[in-house]
Amino acid sequence: MASNQQALRELPSVESLAKSLSQESSLPRAMITAFIQRETRQFRSEILEGASPTRSEMEAEITHRLNTFSVSRIQPVINATGVVIHTNLGRSPLGAETAEALTKIATGYCNLEFNLAEGNRGKRAGYLETALASILETEAATAVNNCAAALVITLRHLCKGDKNEVIVSRGELVEIGGGFRIPEILETSGAKLVEVGATNKTHLDDYANAITPQTAMILKVHRSNFYIGGFTDDPSIQELAELAHKHGLPLIEDIGSGALLNTDTLAPIEHEPKPQDSLAYGVDLVCFSGDKLLGGPQSGIIAGKSSLIAGIKKEPFYRAVRCDKLILTVLQECIDTYLDTKSSNDTSKVPALDFISKDKGALEIRAKAIINSVPSELAKQLSISETTARTGGGTMPKSEIPSIAVRISPRSVSVNQLAYRLRTGNPAVVGTVVENMLHLDLRTVFENQDKHLTKAIITGLQD
Repeated sequence: MASNQQALRELPSVESLAKSLSQESSLPRAMITAFIQRETRQFRSEILEGASPTRSEMEAEITHRLNTFSVSRIQPVINATGVVIHTNLGRSPLGAETAEALTKIATGYCNLEFNLAEGNRGKRAGYLETALASILETEAATAVNNCAAALVITLRHLCKGDKNEVIVSRGELVEIGGGFRIPEILETSGAKLVEVGATNKTHLDDYANAITPQTAMILKVHRSNFYIGGFTDDPSIQELAELAHKHGLPLIEDIGSGALLNTDTLAPIEHEPKPQDSLAYGVDLVCFSGDKLLGGPQSGIIAGKSSLIAGIKKEPFYRAVRCDKLILTVLQECIDTYLDTKSSNDTSKVPALDFISKDKGALEIRAKAIINSVPSELAKQLSISETTARTGGGTMPKSEIPSIAVRISPRSVSVNQLAYRLRTGNPAVVGTVVENMLHLDLRTVFENQDKHLTKAIITGLQD
């Protein structure tokens, strides 16, 4: 009991500790105070249960927890992992012109639902939808807040009453990020899953034999985040479209990654199916992500038959998943950029595509410049390493892009300590630990970030 009483008297003063920590933290003083109050309450409970920490131990622990909490705020990160579309790091970065347009809209008013020509209420996302339909060479298009929502609302529109069966190949029942699975998404929408074929082979007859009066649609899911090799077979999109239309059914495809250009012309990587090709082959509706190879914001795009798009937009659920002005602005700019890129083949304004297509030799020149900018006593711990970058984001899992990394073998700290110092620095730098060395892959580092990366390396290696 005596030790508990002593420990209670040792509890740090909230105001005193808050004043001290406020000098070192960028968090609002009120947030720091509230955080310390919560932590001291937790320590009080632990002490009453028998713990007996000293004041210095509690202050040190609170400081550590506050620092950990502070770096959890969304903030800029230098992505030196070599993963271009890094889901944990915000997926695809926006281009400079797109970011500038976003700033203008975010800091003022806009004509979100106002017709400037007529001076009355206007159509939401009218320009964007027309631009999407144009670049996808299809009848109509719309956008919602993510690709899962795009699939759910499509299913909700097409699966009504007893006509709610959705035919899907067993080899396409994929799991997407965060543990979400296609079967669960189907169930959420009220659809009834009808699995056909085997994991490695599904024949056209498997689909045909599964069609009943209760069938609402045939669903094709692109295996964008994994691949099956060896003894495999699937019917072509054209064959599936012909079968579906013969029975008066729509063919829907979730294509996932949203590649609008031929990816195999950007780098020595595989060809990713394009939504415009699927639509040309007879798919009635295609949906894909806006924040992967499209290089835009988190969103889901639905494109295809105008009658189906119109029906989807009339669904009451559509309002729950529609995009706000910020997402619409970024998508609008991204599509405009793609329309320009399509004619010029210049991908420099789309960072994700620019990273993928970046010349390996140019990366090596930058790596040498970074090492030469580091003090000689620290530069001895650095070297250039050939490495492999990836597209990431659940796209093109077989693709490996030759790349260059600055490799660090620290002497005064462990590699994990160095990685921690860089992750918690300003700006934060995230690399990968390989064979007890820290690799900083330059393929996913903007060239204008090289000076910040150099400074981070110097700070991280100093005692």
